[in-house]
Amino acid sequence: MASSSDVSSSAGNIPENTAEHAESGSVPSVPEVPGSSMRRGRVRARRAAIMAVPAAVVAAGLAILTAEGALGVQFAISGMPFTVTATELKGTGFEQFGGLDNMAEGSPNAGDTGGQVLVVTSAIKNATLTKLCQSVDLGGTNLLITAGSGAQPVQASDLTTDSTELSGDAAFTNIEIGNDASTLTKAGVKGPIGVFSQQADTVRIANLRQTNYATTAGVFKLPGLKLGFSDKGC
Repeated sequence: MASSSDVSSSAGNIPENTAEHAESGSVPSVPEVPGSSMRRGRVRARRAAIMAVPAAVVAAGLAILTAEGALGVQFAISGMPFTVTATELKGTGFEQFGGLDNMAEGSPNAGDTGGQVLVVTSAIKNATLTKLCQSVDLGGTNLLITAGSGAQPVQASDLTTDSTELSGDAAFTNIEIGNDASTLTKAGVKGPIGVFSQQADTVRIANLRQTNYATTAGVFKLPGLKLGFSDKGC
């Protein structure tokens, strides 16, 4: 930022006929001030540094909020994505907002991400999932989990999922789009202030498919649970 002495000296060099040029629409030529290019360079550098600060603050803030449990995930993620599918998900109290998950320090799955994954956090107060399938690619084989294929669906309360991809046929009731994530009320989870979000009274997604990095739930009931290894995933 320029000092007051800089401003005063610059103001003293403005030609008296500047107002006349402004009224006529012409632009007067201003004599080059010795050292002005160096000063402009310093100002540009300072502006660039200031612009970089908010992004760093947001990233740090998201990491702190994740560690404190303000976001869905309350643990260091492995960095291995897993697939979740269901023929139908029904939920009451739905929220969704952006977040940042962190791997354990020195994780071999960090790659060039710095151990961080940008995710969309979906929170549902109470949910049921029909014909749930979850698979993790272990390289040549898959750890496969299925449940809720019989008369009883999977039931979950205070469910959160951190996803990089989500697809299906969705329907919402009383949806609100564009909320500040820190003001959400439907599922009891609040995101970071200033982050775009949405919420709804109910959600239904047919043919659900997600790529997730983390899931948490207060209660998770898995009727007909089966776990094993398979050459195919969900």
